[in-house]
Amino acid sequence: MKDQTTFAKFSDPLITADGQTRAHVALTNPETLWFNTGTLCNIECENCYILSSPKNDALVYLGADDVSDYLDQLEERNWNVREIGFTGGEPFMNPAMIEMTRRALDRGYEVLILTNAMQPMMRPAMKRGLLELNQSYPGKMTLRISVDHWGAELHDKERGPGSFDRTLQGMQWLRDSGIRMTVAGRTVWGESDPQSRAGYARFYADHGFDIDALNPGTTVLFPEMDERAEVPEITTACWGILDKSPTEVMCASSRMVVKHKGAETPSVIACTLLPYEAEFDLGQTLQEAERPVHLNHPHCAKFCVLGGASCSA
Repeated sequence: MKDQTTFAKFSDPLITADGQTRAHVALTNPETLWFNTGTLCNIECENCYILSSPKNDALVYLGADDVSDYLDQLEERNWNVREIGFTGGEPFMNPAMIEMTRRALDRGYEVLILTNAMQPMMRPAMKRGLLELNQSYPGKMTLRISVDHWGAELHDKERGPGSFDRTLQGMQWLRDSGIRMTVAGRTVWGESDPQSRAGYARFYADHGFDIDALNPGTTVLFPEMDERAEVPEITTACWGILDKSPTEVMCASSRMVVKHKGAETPSVIACTLLPYEAEFDLGQTLQEAERPVHLNHPHCAKFCVLGGASCSA
């Protein structure tokens, strides 16, 4: 796994800059189908993975019928996924969010919604919908709340002044409503993993949140994504060097549906982090998206292979 910096790094889908065979990952165990509900968001974070903002509509809103179409395809292709995930942007900006969730829950899937728990989620119609869904499908819906740091100062540094308090209000409403929550944080702050988790544990205890800070499935700490940072390319030899299996990488178990602005139909992409990279657009159908993914991007190395992170629950 030689880290050789040249102009050709990550430029060839099959060969690394130093001429080795690039690693690829097959879809071996589909567990999660993601839907990007649109890149519009009520805030603009300093380091958003996919540049969501109040003005970015590069990925437009999906509709409930789009979701139903891909749920039909899941059954036709026998993917046997357990989880439907919704991400954005801010999913609750999408007016069809409640109905999309309902259709996934009605098919028997677990649902994971990634949200900042701020004003879009707190609109009366969304709150009514969440309460109804939680009552109708108990234990099947989880909201993963973006809390970039357990303290207000650093969280607001990423998301803007007052963001921490507004997210806290949303989490308190979810707590009082009995809706299951988990948390996603970041590791950019220079804290060790135990220090970060201890901070989140104090935060949860202070506010009565039933979230396990020590469980990486309920308090997910994501590495920072910086495409300018130097990372090694992943070759086929890396699996043995790192003692890691390609089945552990996120694209072995998930795909994401998006709709690009101006496109007539949605398409399926390999990774939740790479919605704008044409190389990772696998086609319009789940059948087309069953082909292997070549790890030809810095995120593949830093986030998935070396960072061991996954967006799924």
